Amino acid sequence: MGVSVEDAGQVGRINDLRRVPAAVRFVSAEPLLGPLPGLDLDGIDWLIAGGESGQGCRPMDPAWARDLRDQCKASGTAFFFKQWGGRTPKAGGRLLEGRTWDEMPSGRRLSAVG
Repeated sequence: MGVSVEDAGQVGRINDLRRVPAAVRFVSAEPLLGPLPGLDLDGIDWLIAGGESGQGCRPMDPAWARDLRDQCKASGTAFFFKQWGGRTPKAGGRLLEGRTWDEMPSGRRLSAVG
């Protein structure tokens, strides 16, 4: 079960997600349209981040992606970097600081948190 969180205005969706019994809970931070500092990733197994693609796409700041990766590492949440975005989904590639991030969740839980 997952929620999309594109910017700080959507962070409350994560609290709703925590209340849902699920084997895996994930946050889709795509298209990432702003920074998401200080996320509470308790009870979140996986975070997928990516930039916007298509005509008129808005650029993603690399610092936003790095911060999400670092927050995931600190909390033990699997991190998957999908794409930088651009006119086409593959235009900017998938490398974040020289590597791909393809971490997957373990899916051990089936309960609600809190």
